[in-house]
Amino acid sequence: MLWLLVVYVSIPFIIKLCPSIQAKLVFLNFVRMPYFIDLKQPLDQGLNHTHNFYLEPEAGLKIGVWHTVPAQMWREAQGKDGDWYDSTLSSTPVILYLHGNAGTRGGDHRVQLYKVLSSLGYHVVTFDYRGWGDSDGSPSEGGMTSDALFIYDWLKQRLDKTPLYIWGHSLGTGVATNLVRRLCDRGSPPDSLILESPFTNIREEAKSHPFSMVYRYLPGFDWFFLDAITANNIRFASDENVNHISCPVLILHAEDDTVVPFHLGKKLYNMASQSKSLSSHKVQFVPFPSSLAYKHKFIYRSPELPNILSNFLGTAHPVAH
Repeated sequence: MLWLLVVYVSIPFIIKLCPSIQAKLVFLNFVRMPYFIDLKQPLDQGLNHTHNFYLEPEAGLKIGVWHTVPAQMWREAQGKDGDWYDSTLSSTPVILYLHGNAGTRGGDHRVQLYKVLSSLGYHVVTFDYRGWGDSDGSPSEGGMTSDALFIYDWLKQRLDKTPLYIWGHSLGTGVATNLVRRLCDRGSPPDSLILESPFTNIREEAKSHPFSMVYRYLPGFDWFFLDAITANNIRFASDENVNHISCPVLILHAEDDTVVPFHLGKKLYNMASQSKSLSSHKVQFVPFPSSLAYKHKFIYRSPELPNILSNFLGTAHPVAH
């Protein structure tokens, strides 16, 4: 018991003295679940119509990217190179997927969502931010946003007038709102923004996270833990960003989400619905009851998801099923 008490008391001081530890806990980029997968071989994850390649958002910095074509093109995709994949991009709408912390672009729940979206006829492009997976560099909020902006611009150059939607999950929702704010500031908003299991800002999320439960009521919790996040220049302030976003916004959240509590997604929706910049755009919130047990990662299992997306986007899916 004495040793447990020593450890319990020591951790806040260690984090305060070494705030970089707190940054690692936010990003969890060193956690590569599932382990031992070869990101160069998306076929190993059941993605037989996916091309793996690398881009350089900055000189000497490469990031790993997957491009999954619509499922009905899987036969045609066999043995094709990157030029063929690029040439298909203007055929149907594209979803740029921004994943959350921990794991890689090959995480199981992420792969399952790619399959769902691909089956509906969408191209799905996803990547590992710098410091994740087999991408170079070290993680930071600014770096994640820069990488997302680079991939977005890379796609726009190849799309002509094809719709491009941005989908963020968990920590990726913070990247997504950062990205869309940048796009709107320069006068080129995306066609739509989809936020799955979002939070308001990283301080509120950290305070609500189950990992913080044992310290939440400790005197000085904000000073020990939350100020350490701010010291790393990590904000992910989606609650501020929605006041600078001007495109349709869809928020999806499961009521039994314990990682990003449901109330944070609902709070973000309430802020977005009152935003002046979003007043002329569709802002929708879709809750998923606890009885469905979708928790933080499994909204892709919803049989209603195709209808939710087509109703929100105001168009039939590229492939009707």
